[in-house]
Amino acid sequence: LRVAIVGSGPAGFYAADHLLRREGVAVEVDMLDRLPTPFGLVRGGVAPDHPKIKSVIRVYEKTAARDGYRFFGNVQLGRDVSSAELAERYHAVIYAYGAETDRHLGIPGEDLPGSGPATAFVGWYNAHPDYAHLEFDLSCERAIVIGNGNVAADVTRMLALTRDELAVTDTADHAIDPLAGCAIKEIVVLGRRGPAQAAFTNPELRELGEMVDADIHVDPAELELDELSRSYLESEAGITARKNVEILNEFARKEPEGKPRRIVLRFLASPIEIQGDGRVERVVVGRNELHRDETGALRARDTGERETIEAGLVLRSIGYKGVPVDGIPFDDRRGVIPNEAGRVVDRDRGGHMPGQYVVGWIKRGPSGVIGTNKKDAQDTVDSLFEDLEAGRVPEPAGPGRDSIHALVTERRPDHVTYQGWQAIDRAEVERGKPLGRPRVKFCKIDEMMEVASREADAVPAAERG
Repeated sequence: LRVAIVGSGPAGFYAADHLLRREGVAVEVDMLDRLPTPFGLVRGGVAPDHPKIKSVIRVYEKTAARDGYRFFGNVQLGRDVSSAELAERYHAVIYAYGAETDRHLGIPGEDLPGSGPATAFVGWYNAHPDYAHLEFDLSCERAIVIGNGNVAADVTRMLALTRDELAVTDTADHAIDPLAGCAIKEIVVLGRRGPAQAAFTNPELRELGEMVDADIHVDPAELELDELSRSYLESEAGITARKNVEILNEFARKEPEGKPRRIVLRFLASPIEIQGDGRVERVVVGRNELHRDETGALRARDTGERETIEAGLVLRSIGYKGVPVDGIPFDDRRGVIPNEAGRVVDRDRGGHMPGQYVVGWIKRGPSGVIGTNKKDAQDTVDSLFEDLEAGRVPEPAGPGRDSIHALVTERRPDHVTYQGWQAIDRAEVERGKPLGRPRVKFCKIDEMMEVASREADAVPAAERG
């Protein structure tokens, strides 16, 4: 069974692991990624001060060491190989490329300098090649972070870390001085719904109240739950939401310690307009109330009440969104590939697209934590094997496994093998050792390619790929 996996983040690696562990079936997995480096948001999205979360990479390294696994880095779907060409060469293709763009607020002033997506800020401090060239003006005294999830918590924390805390992480070299020297004294985090609906996980929320350099502030009045929120907590909410409310109440009772910075958590508040003369200077914020929509879901509704908050930086963290791939159906509204149990649904013709599958955020939307992808991938792989046993997996029309290596080599001769990635990995770790840091990341693709090509030159041609 030959399977191509497009994307090398957690969802892709969990799918590869489930495939390669399957007993009774000989499986070969080729994983493609547009970057020279694997591991997706574990490398490029997890905050640098959370090294324990990144340790999951060791699990993926074991998968990559299994017989039958190959990595093709610096190979982009659509540019170097098409979905049709993959379908010709593999029994199954699993799309695992995540959600690489961000959602917009859709309000006036959103595009002013000083306003941008948290995804870009995260990529910038994580040395992601797409964002390493960006610059962020951190000379203002107040920043506003829009959103109530873990990415919002990450960027808030990163803005408040001390130089000593940053210096022992793998934060991008170009970001350490700006972050350590930033003038921001207050970070206001806006959530459009109430405290009971905040999407933080408990550890990430608690961390905001344990910062070395920043006090936490929550107005007790904003924690007074309305009838809908009380009912939600009692009958619908999980343990995480109930614990979040407890933690927020602890924050509200906490006396400030006089630290140089302050993190303010606000609820039932949405940005209405971002204002400024040539750049962000203030944000008009609306007060919300909760109501149930026609589906019964709790939504925020504008009350018409307004306030203005002076700020020089606005980072929106209101969700990631997937992008379409030529030849594969796409749900524009949700930003996902439509599917049933991981089988890609052909809405035009009806039924499933034989041999086409999906996992992770491009399957279900940007929800859950890293571990959520393990069961998600298992469900999709189970669907694939059910189809295989039922004879619904098509036999590849094109040539065998060697043909993809020949095709990629022809179109992208500088593609990166897993051995090439390991060379990049070793070089980054070596760069970090003299500084007492876990690694100093390369943030330019040509730098990575140079290191990987030296490794390729040292490997006999028969062993490459």
